[in-house]
Amino acid sequence: MIREVEGKVVKGLGGLFDTRTFDPSRGEEHFLTRAKGNLRRDDARVLVGDNVRVQIDDATPDGIVISAVLERKNALIRPPMANLDILFIVLAAKKPAPVLTTLDKLIAIAEHNHIDPVVVITKTDLGEEDAERYADIYHTAKIPLFVTSSLQNEGISALKSYIDIHVTDGVTAAFAGASGVGKSTLMNALFPSLSLATSAISEKIGRGKHTTRHVELFPVGDAAHAGFLADTPGFSLLDFEHFDFFTLEDLPDTFREFRPYRGMCRYADCTHVGESAAECAIARAAEEGKIAPSRLASYRSLYTVLKNKNPYDR
Repeated sequence: MIREVEGKVVKGLGGLFDTRTFDPSRGEEHFLTRAKGNLRRDDARVLVGDNVRVQIDDATPDGIVISAVLERKNALIRPPMANLDILFIVLAAKKPAPVLTTLDKLIAIAEHNHIDPVVVITKTDLGEEDAERYADIYHTAKIPLFVTSSLQNEGISALKSYIDIHVTDGVTAAFAGASGVGKSTLMNALFPSLSLATSAISEKIGRGKHTTRHVELFPVGDAAHAGFLADTPGFSLLDFEHFDFFTLEDLPDTFREFRPYRGMCRYADCTHVGESAAECAIARAAEEGKIAPSRLASYRSLYTVLKNKNPYDR
């Protein structure tokens, strides 16, 4: 007898996928599945977070296969996931010091894909003044923000409450950020039962090791109304030159704090890059402290990369 069920891919490793299903009569089940041949190609491959249809043939050994990927809300290159609703973007107050341009790229990718960005500052016990400075930047950008210390248990309950409210009923969220910022440690503080592997920062290079090797979704909350939360591998680079995250035309909409000033520049074709504060409303807002200068610098850096990008050199 062949039957079909729908589920969510919560982990992929070595060509096999851990797919979670929930049925009121059967409860939560996990199937270790492979994908049909046409779902193994790069342009159609199954991603963690995909909602899928699983075909089960109990009469055949190895008779469980992902037969279809259901329509996606979005699909990201980094972290390599599908159907994300919330992205917790993690930076450390110190060790490693954040590269704000990379952080802002990740926020821009989230905004472009209709994913709610949430900034989480960790390791405030190592640099309270640094944490306050970074918090000011993203408060000004009107991005939800949490300031935490897993070591001192500061800010953990507030972040946990946010997750309990917002990550439920199939909502999928992920923690992402550079290696060593403390994503796994933070998730362990939030959900001690996860027991995720962690590692110390390298004193030689000031960066963390890639403790998390793959994306894995963990159900949180009541099983019947579970949300999903992922830890993701750390990274040091988001390469806009060779990967198509979005286009130059999409860029202005990915900086939410620019929106009130768009259309207020002296020239209709203002790029907000080379124009002076007298000509550009966004540059003027940055001078007045209404937009963080580092955010405008990130925008201008991304603008330059996307403007000079050769569409045939990818």
